[in-house]
Amino acid sequence: MSDKDTLAVRLREHGISRRGFMKFCAATASMMALPASMIPRIAAALESAKRPSVIWLSFQECTGCTESLTRSHTPTIEGLIFDHISLDYHHTLQAAAGDAAEQAREAAMHENQGKYLLVVDGSIPIRDNGIYSTIAGMTNLDMLKEVAKGAAAIVSVGTCAAYGGLPKADPNPTGAVAVSEIITDKPIVNVPGCPPIPTVITGVLAHYLAFGRLPELDELNRPKVFFGQTIHDRCYRRPFYERGQFAETFDDEGARKGWCLFKLGCKGPITYNACATAKWNEGTSFPIEAGHGCIGCSEPAFWDKGGFYEALSKGTHGSAEGIAMAAGIGAAVGVAAALGSRSRQAQADRKEEV
Repeated sequence: MSDKDTLAVRLREHGISRRGFMKFCAATASMMALPASMIPRIAAALESAKRPSVIWLSFQECTGCTESLTRSHTPTIEGLIFDHISLDYHHTLQAAAGDAAEQAREAAMHENQGKYLLVVDGSIPIRDNGIYSTIAGMTNLDMLKEVAKGAAAIVSVGTCAAYGGLPKADPNPTGAVAVSEIITDKPIVNVPGCPPIPTVITGVLAHYLAFGRLPELDELNRPKVFFGQTIHDRCYRRPFYERGQFAETFDDEGARKGWCLFKLGCKGPITYNACATAKWNEGTSFPIEAGHGCIGCSEPAFWDKGGFYEALSKGTHGSAEGIAMAAGIGAAVGVAAALGSRSRQAQADRKEEV
């Protein structure tokens, strides 16, 4: 592989200045909670990074995860890093179709055995031997097992791949499951969200390019740097929550003043994600900033946890003291729900290990 294959050369070819590149490295270090002294190391590692082979499998999904990553209206360094990887198979983005597409997948697996990165979006149906979703005559279940064998690591992109998502919602007619419920002998990083935040996806790829390994993960296999705190913890409306100032409807005075959306069903207190800091559309905004509460889409089983507009804790108090009490109850419910969710996942993990 020649120097022309390095990220540094490709960035220069696209007109990215050294100053712009270093700003990206500083932002990446900040997102990863790394000290400023690590910025030169990240820059050097990224500049010399060669093109890793990536095979992207899309199963039971809506293509929203791919749309999230590719819908940037202007070229960004994040986008160029995504372009830098050797995306050898992605049946939505690749030009090849039919037999040629499958031959490309098999060639990438053979030439990069044990070294390629496998990215998966969508859940995997396993009921009736997985017949409810096939690609090129092969069930998603069989294709995942085949490709995962030679992968260095797996990135489950989106809530469907990470936890089963909407296809797994009750009554789950196809028997949809997450990648981690099938593959248990490979490193897996979950990047949940419906869809996931583009900069979080590229942040994981940038970490892999820079350090040759996946970032530190929490008990649900999510990168701690992005999923270490709840949206509520980092929400700019948190001060209104602390003062007991809540919007009661989407068009009342509280809503117009930007008060907390907790009573309108916001799931921010129990949802771990970086929406409030990374935001969407190149850092423009996120749902709460647009006036809609968090629906908890990056948490396991979010679709079966009740109505999107049902408050985590319904206060019936009219006084300021009562509302403050309701806020306190809400915080307690949030913490309890988060702990419960993590406890359930830990129990599920232990059962799988057994």
